[in-house]
Amino acid sequence: MTTSAFSLQSPEEISTVRTVLEREGLFPESARMAYLGLVEPARDTPADQPVDRRFRVFLLDVDGGPTRDVVVSATDQRVVSNTELDTSQTGELPVLEEEFEAVERILSTHPEWLAALEKRGLQVEQVRVAPLSAGVFEYPEEKGRRILRGLAFLQTHEQDSAWAHPIDGLVAYVDVTNNSVDQILDLEVMPVPREHGNYTDPELTGPLRTSQKPISITQPEGPSFTVTGGNHVEWERWSLDVGFDMREGLVLHNISFQDGERTRRILDRAAIAEMVVPYGDPSPVRSWQNYFDTGEYLVGQWANSLELGCDCLGEITYLSPTVVTGRGEPREITNGICMHEEDWSILSKHSDLWSGIDYTRRNRRLVISFFTTVGNYDYGFYWYLYLDGTIEFEAKATGVVFTSALPDGPTDFASEMAPGLGAPFHQHLFSARLDFALDGGPCRVEEEDAVRLPISDTNPRGNAFTRKRTVLSTEQQAVRDADMSVGRTWVVSSAESTNRLGQPVGYKLHPEGQPTLLAAEGSSIYKRATFASKALWVSQYEEDERYPTGDFPNQHAGDGGLPEWIAQDRSVDGEQIVVWHTFGLTHFPRVEDWPIMPVDHVGFRLRPEGFFDRSPVLDVPAPKPGHCAPAGGAPGKTGQKHDGGSCH
Repeated sequence: MTTSAFSLQSPEEISTVRTVLEREGLFPESARMAYLGLVEPARDTPADQPVDRRFRVFLLDVDGGPTRDVVVSATDQRVVSNTELDTSQTGELPVLEEEFEAVERILSTHPEWLAALEKRGLQVEQVRVAPLSAGVFEYPEEKGRRILRGLAFLQTHEQDSAWAHPIDGLVAYVDVTNNSVDQILDLEVMPVPREHGNYTDPELTGPLRTSQKPISITQPEGPSFTVTGGNHVEWERWSLDVGFDMREGLVLHNISFQDGERTRRILDRAAIAEMVVPYGDPSPVRSWQNYFDTGEYLVGQWANSLELGCDCLGEITYLSPTVVTGRGEPREITNGICMHEEDWSILSKHSDLWSGIDYTRRNRRLVISFFTTVGNYDYGFYWYLYLDGTIEFEAKATGVVFTSALPDGPTDFASEMAPGLGAPFHQHLFSARLDFALDGGPCRVEEEDAVRLPISDTNPRGNAFTRKRTVLSTEQQAVRDADMSVGRTWVVSSAESTNRLGQPVGYKLHPEGQPTLLAAEGSSIYKRATFASKALWVSQYEEDERYPTGDFPNQHAGDGGLPEWIAQDRSVDGEQIVVWHTFGLTHFPRVEDWPIMPVDHVGFRLRPEGFFDRSPVLDVPAPKPGHCAPAGGAPGKTGQKHDGGSCH
């Protein structure tokens, strides 16, 4: 059995957890594991403390028995805690895999559903139903019951893309525990778009390109990083532990940088803790559409098995995390995590006229990524580490847009993608949870804005500008919007550690400044996804405050998670803190996004801000000779000296 506190969970540990639950009578045949994940040690746990590998398990009884939140020690083989949940108050457990097909199965024999299809001239065997999380609306009878809503699509043959044929004006509300239909709303018979969207069909692709020459990325001596203990990574001056959770996906632990003789901690933990996709179409058929892909569907469990040359290119190292099935069996996601290096253009360059030194250094980055498929969309989660201490995250969104019928052309709330086919406006909003621990100690956050100064006695020519930093002292003061008009950033600095100039060491969060949640304040989705309404939140670290929506966002009425925690208005100045950053895409679908969407990108950067005493990349060697020495080996400019290497 693994012994590191941050090792990837093993099949043996999952089997041990199941055995303990069965022994204690907590896992009968009717029980399902909706989630199993490692309980990470608290931040103040001594490094030399014996490792107790504990796992949190959400247990759902499909026969209507108690719903439980259980913690099991795989090390001691015992139940540590067992909490019975009142789901009418806490919210429901995440959607089960077996519930995906249940909606379509339950509807396939329901008389009212069959009548609605017959009225449209459709055969039930060709109708696919998307199992969609229900949210919380004006249906008090849904409280404490597991409800999914279903929108239908026509699939004319086995490989047909059903997303091209939405059956609009029709929606079903299904109880997946009782296998019953609460209601079917048959509001309008609309033409089903008939043009196919089969993106591999030669009719659409035409002759495939023959112009592409091979791109070969080779590292004859292997990658520059090492992986030990299964998931501990060392690269250049970086070190970290790569974790994986079936809810969050990739989790990076203990992110540190070797600065001279010191290994300096930057982040204890970094992960994308939630993701919500709210739709902006107010029609009664889909005004309820919003999905918490992390908290309701668990993006980690749907991670793809990645393929060399397709998903990852170059000298690749894979990790294969293990998740759990509903029946508590370990399931390995083969090659679920991809790690590789990329050349990343110029790191630094200067041709000095006085010294005659012609200086160039190449940049490179370590890429740690996974891809997941949740229904119609596919998401890539990419963490990048750079030579200069920069940390970057990028989300890549692709797949197939969610579609609707649009017989009269584009509307104020949907784009026209093809004849009679629409795609509602929507957002993809992510919450990054960043547990800062600069040099291992407490931190504070300052907001930095650029300031234009008026002409005055001290600025007679009007050329002056400056910056303004404001300390965000408490949790409520630290609820902030991005503002690109003043180049707003946030500086996280140490409360104890200074650089050689006597300044607090720090890192700066650079947001992209895209819109946050556009739903109206007071709406159901606003209450449930309040985290997405602001770009920045800062909370005092508390071990049990894990997710910005709270533990159970599925059918939770809202106001949980961050808004609940910060109501305490605790100090975040010189404390152990968690920085929560909301970022995302606002998607007004384009014609070019159909029938399969080219990748769109969004993310953020963390850059050193006084963390080092000087540039941390002075020790990067010059590129090896032979890649691009000027013709004849002559200097690039008359009289100029090279610094010992050539480059391209």
